[in-house]
Amino acid sequence: MGLHVTAWSALWFLPFAAPVCVYVCWSDMRMMKIPNNAVLALTAVFVVVGLIALPLADYSWRLLQLGVVLLLGIVMNATGLVGAGDAKFAAAAAPFIHPGDFIFLMMLLAATLLGAFAAHRLAKYSPLRRMAPGWQSWETGSDFPMGLALGGTLALYLALGAVYGS
Repeated sequence: MGLHVTAWSALWFLPFAAPVCVYVCWSDMRMMKIPNNAVLALTAVFVVVGLIALPLADYSWRLLQLGVVLLLGIVMNATGLVGAGDAKFAAAAAPFIHPGDFIFLMMLLAATLLGAFAAHRLAKYSPLRRMAPGWQSWETGSDFPMGLALGGTLALYLALGAVYGS
């Protein structure tokens, strides 16, 4: 498995981005919201750590990725395809992704989404639910806390990049 992301950049990003990803997963399950402070924190991680982790030319292009994904997310949110928090988180996560890893990332997102959905539904209808009473994601009908899959995907991507990156 050869990823285009360098192990160097993944190792720099991972310890700072992973806690934000965990917070996003937890927050979206608990409140069915991805808070703006998490999106801003993830963006700040890239802005600061990216100066160390990436060559300057790559850094600039990755910031452009944030803008492009944000615009796509706004359109997708306006058409009801995704939630606003999901769109903002995807935009904040975009600069962490090497453009050459896009297809791999989509496959990783699909696998993570399936696993997160199955785990969430199993917990929702099992005694595990009592460990987190009052979480809104238990109470919503068919809605799913997409932040669980999005945060998990970014954290997994960076972890895999740290091990298998170029």
